[in-house]
Amino acid sequence: MITIADQFGMKEALAQLGIKSINEGTSTGVNYFSNGENLESFSPVDGQLIATVKISTAADYEKVLQTAAEAFKTFRLMPAPQRGEIVRQFGEKLRKNKEALGKLVSYEMGKSLQEGYGEVQEMIDICDFAVGLSRQLHGLTMHSERPEHRMYEQYHPLGVVGIISAFNFPVAVWAWNTALAWICGDVCVWKPSEKTPLCGIACQNIIAEVIKENNLPEGISCLINGDYKVGEMMTNDKRVALISATGSTRMGKIVAQTVAGRLGRSLLELGGNNAIIVTPDADIKMTVIGAVFGAVGTAGQRCTSTRRLIIHESIYDTVKEAIVSAYKQLRIGNPLDENNHVGPLIDTHAVEMYTKALEKVVAEGGKILVEGGVLSGEGYESGCYVKPAIAEADNDFKIVQHETFAPVLYFLKYSGTVENAIAIQNGVAQGLSSAIMTNNLREAELFLSAVGSDCGIANVNIGTSGAEIGGAFGGEKETGGGRESGSDAWKVYMRRQTNTINYGTQLPLAQGIKFDL
Repeated sequence: MITIADQFGMKEALAQLGIKSINEGTSTGVNYFSNGENLESFSPVDGQLIATVKISTAADYEKVLQTAAEAFKTFRLMPAPQRGEIVRQFGEKLRKNKEALGKLVSYEMGKSLQEGYGEVQEMIDICDFAVGLSRQLHGLTMHSERPEHRMYEQYHPLGVVGIISAFNFPVAVWAWNTALAWICGDVCVWKPSEKTPLCGIACQNIIAEVIKENNLPEGISCLINGDYKVGEMMTNDKRVALISATGSTRMGKIVAQTVAGRLGRSLLELGGNNAIIVTPDADIKMTVIGAVFGAVGTAGQRCTSTRRLIIHESIYDTVKEAIVSAYKQLRIGNPLDENNHVGPLIDTHAVEMYTKALEKVVAEGGKILVEGGVLSGEGYESGCYVKPAIAEADNDFKIVQHETFAPVLYFLKYSGTVENAIAIQNGVAQGLSSAIMTNNLREAELFLSAVGSDCGIANVNIGTSGAEIGGAFGGEKETGGGRESGSDAWKVYMRRQTNTINYGTQLPLAQGIKFDL
């Protein structure tokens, strides 16, 4: 029998990425010390064991941190444009490995192949962004109140940056962090999700080539594998200056408290409960495209996935009919087959959460518009494939207030003005991404104003999902408040220093204070 892995060239892709063939274990990348128990990576696509890796022990972790700290002593002295050159070379190797790495992302995580390629493209894009930024790490010059004095500020690298990433973007979020951290002069220790460890090893192998070719310390890029216990080693470690953690709000609160307890820094990218407001002035065709991709892309497993559709009562039936009709056209199946729109959930635990969410919305008084369910039979042997579902609900339902990481979309109705819709949209604990569909300029501007969306991302006439790397990415409230990727997000990876230079022969004090001897 020809397996999915054989049919879509997974063995060749894994070999190209330095990972041994299916079921034969893995090779390790630069500075990947692991001697613990086995961690098996199963594909949600077909339920097959892809490979086995070793979990990092406490002794392994200690070796990694020591190596990283030693590398920092050298790396921080390298001029930023030279560090940018290292990132440029990494981006070039990503271009050469885009197809292989994109396939691995799709096969190990379950997102569509096009989304897998898109995730690697995000890595390439952030490398390009970081290369340019390496010549623009700037401070400010201020006028001093004292004569013959000059004031300015500058930024210095923090040291060791710890990165804890989630399964849904197994490579891109690491790249968002590490590309910027590297050009800032930091070294990185990465704990990828235990659900996608091979993606981490593949990336580590790629950067290992760059580090070796440039004769640099291997501790610039480090990898540790395992579950939350391995992550706890980083969050409790005073040597790790910054913890960048992506995941659930529950996890983020634990990380925030732990890191704050040692007065460290944390960058948190947590849950989202994202909504699209659809006003009477919306373009229905654009609304359907934005809402459907936002709700079912990555099988609803994006932090920016559309969870709620807030529709004005005057067009509610029209929008409902259009989107329900679009759902009938969705093709669910092997994500490596580009004819399919929706792949599997990450594992059977995610399937269980999906099923319970649909049961809860009905129990609270909701109505199912597009029936969900777990798919079985040929092509669905992994037990991770589900039908994208739609339910009519109220915003105050407990299940609607909760983020379900699955393709479940809630239809909410509003009446009156757009202010009422904005109040519904803001009426959840999370504050990541938001959107409004309208051709009314006043509605659009109000949505983007100080009394509009309370989210970190607010879009007009596009969906909630699919951020570009040029803008700072992150959210408010229980989303954590962190910012990654573009704009001036680089500043979080550096420490600010204010400098005052006295080039005169007197020593006047600030605020006119007199202190004569």
